[in-house]
Amino acid sequence: MRPALLETSFLAHVCQAWEAAAQAVTTHGVRLVIVRLGIVLSMGGAIAKMIPPFKLFAGGPIGSGQQWFSWIHREDLVNLILEALTRSQLSGVVNGTAPNPVRMHELCQVLGQVLHRPSWLPVPGFALELLLGEGATVVLEGQQVLPQRTLSQGFTYQYPTLKAALTEFLGDR
Repeated sequence: MRPALLETSFLAHVCQAWEAAAQAVTTHGVRLVIVRLGIVLSMGGAIAKMIPPFKLFAGGPIGSGQQWFSWIHREDLVNLILEALTRSQLSGVVNGTAPNPVRMHELCQVLGQVLHRPSWLPVPGFALELLLGEGATVVLEGQQVLPQRTLSQGFTYQYPTLKAALTEFLGDR
């Protein structure tokens, strides 16, 4: 179930408008694949911002910790895009997320394990709202996105679990 707040956000409106505009190519016989992205795990982005507090033994879940975190490892995303480009039978919308979304508290637990640090100090939602404004909604509300169509099309993930994905690029830090 998608949180209503996300469906009416600016970001949701931009995505809906973009997808609607993209559909126009199908009237000309062009195959269209739309990959809806989750949070891409790599050494940059969201994870890079979470690492410093953990390194200082002050890491922990953001907001309630109960919100969903739908993610995908960078390499799996690249492979999914390559399949979308090369497999002519693939078309329509596919979710570019791993098959095992987690709650924010679990993300922080696993991140702490991989970094050999505790996950104990929660970041209050209002602090994130002060820093990110409306952008905080995406993190604080979260979404559980399952890649059912991606899996049914035969896509195989190299990193289907969060621990494997984080360990691959964080290693033994």
